[in-house]
Amino acid sequence: MRIVYHLGAHCTDDERLVRCLLKNRQVLGEQGIVVPGPARYRTLLRDTAMTLKGQPASRDTQALVLDQIMDEDRAERLILSWENFLSFPQWVLKTRLYPAAAERVSAFTQIFPDIEAEFYLAIRNPATFLPDLFAKQRDKTFDQFMSDIDPADIRWSDVIGDMLNANPGVPFTVWCDEDTPLIWPEVLQAVSGHAEGTVLTDANELLGTIMSPEGLTRMIAYMESHPAHTAVQRRRIVSAFLDKFALPDRVEMEVELPGWTQETVASLTEGYYQDVARIRAMPGVTFLSA
Repeated sequence: MRIVYHLGAHCTDDERLVRCLLKNRQVLGEQGIVVPGPARYRTLLRDTAMTLKGQPASRDTQALVLDQIMDEDRAERLILSWENFLSFPQWVLKTRLYPAAAERVSAFTQIFPDIEAEFYLAIRNPATFLPDLFAKQRDKTFDQFMSDIDPADIRWSDVIGDMLNANPGVPFTVWCDEDTPLIWPEVLQAVSGHAEGTVLTDANELLGTIMSPEGLTRMIAYMESHPAHTAVQRRRIVSAFLDKFALPDRVEMEVELPGWTQETVASLTEGYYQDVARIRAMPGVTFLSA
């Protein structure tokens, strides 16, 4: 068995991935892929990790935890998804981005030290990530939220590098949240590991949040009459329909933060592109791209 940890990040997924996989539990279960309900494992894993204090769990403890997470006797893949694996929102920025990520992920994987793990993470442009993350804070000014961190110094590559160093040999798959509407089927397939040709229910839910109902209906009808034979073909079709039917208020974000200008946003975006290039080149990382 392999345990898949979908790590988030915050302000990227909004539970869409686990919701989609839960709706397809039966077809995935037929392939040995188990998708437990989040309520069965999130608090359990947090409490178990705190009890273990970074030490590996005994086989008895591993068996006990697995019994509480899944009803099946065995599985090829067990999918665990939680945006707070790396941190709770109020601790995402403390001296740097996700400073405790490596320690926390290692603590969770020590619950199942005898089972191979895989990590999955969506990253996002700090120019839009920080405003959305700030909106999740309680009783904080923007300066308190930033914790004396220069936004230009925020690097996802640092976070991923820390996790790779703390968990050598663990496969790590990364994608840009901005690309998710175009690569959603590839993300679902990468995380779940389902067989090629598997048809998933509600796989277009994400597009339904950013495209008009008319556009989504027409796109689905078009793809039924003109099936895409490759991922590239599907992306082209989706791009064409998004160009015509995207909901402006869902795909365009107005950034309003104290002291930020258009130049700030442009500079952060350029830095993000450079960071993505660094991540693509990191050994051990599989990058899903549009």
